[in-house]
Amino acid sequence: MSERVFVPQSVLTCPLCGTTKTETMPTNACQFFYDCTGCGAVLRPKTGDCCVFCSYGTVPCPPIQLAGPDASCCT
Repeated sequence: MSERVFVPQSVLTCPLCGTTKTETMPTNACQFFYDCTGCGAVLRPKTGDCCVFCSYGTVPCPPIQLAGPDASCCT
């Protein structure tokens, strides 16, 4: 069994304007909202995702990274 590697940062991409920004993910809570620095849109998780990092990031949130893709987090 391989050990999971935790990546603390993810690049968020706004689906409306395409602006990207590297953000450090919180490890003690899910981030349900994110203000795009390009167009000002408030991003919310897609249906079925637990947070904006799982929806728009290059790396899923810490609980999903550590527990695996079938894990539930932020419940």
